[in-house]
Amino acid sequence: MNCIALYHVGFEDLGTFAAPLEARGYRISYQHAGMPLTEAQWRETDLIVVLGGPIGVNDIGLYPWLADEIAGIRLRLQLKKPTLGICLGAQLMAVALGGEVGSRAAGKEIGWAPVDVCQHAGPLSHLRGVPVLHWHGDNIRLPEGVPSIAWTTGTPCQAFLVGDHALGIQFHAEFDPAALEQWLTGHAVELQHAGVDLHQLREDTQRYGAGLARAGRAMIDAWLK
Repeated sequence: MNCIALYHVGFEDLGTFAAPLEARGYRISYQHAGMPLTEAQWRETDLIVVLGGPIGVNDIGLYPWLADEIAGIRLRLQLKKPTLGICLGAQLMAVALGGEVGSRAAGKEIGWAPVDVCQHAGPLSHLRGVPVLHWHGDNIRLPEGVPSIAWTTGTPCQAFLVGDHALGIQFHAEFDPAALEQWLTGHAVELQHAGVDLHQLREDTQRYGAGLARAGRAMIDAWLK
């Protein structure tokens, strides 16, 4: 089976999700979203994971290829093909479904905190009570008929499911704590503008990273089933 990981910045990769995918027989390849997938790839790939990044859904004027990415995701969701969206990927999925994405009124949500998970959250039940890594400044507004299955204060949609074939998560359940310094340097300007305490972020990653790695692997494995 083939898995395409569609990335926007190199260090935001599959992280801890890679091993469970490979264990289930997926052959992983990476492609930058700025080199759009073909229609055949959107139609025929066994699993596509749309990863995170520092740009936004509403930046099509600056990054015109985002429109192609949304169109490809829309086609894939219409075909009910397995699709996973993480952070920006989840936002792109929401827009492809007819939803909207706008700036978060409370400012950026960056750091470690648990998410509230609804009773019927399926694979996300593995994350109940587990601090996860948040790193976003936008909020998803889902279209009618697609419920939010997880939330935090100020972020009413942290995750959503579409049937058995699609999952969007606003936070970073895939985060590998060993990659923290790549994230800190890659997002240095954003972190400085947001006033994030890097020492605290390092301490929290050391405290919570291993727990998230375990829970994240369990979550993705449950979804793949």
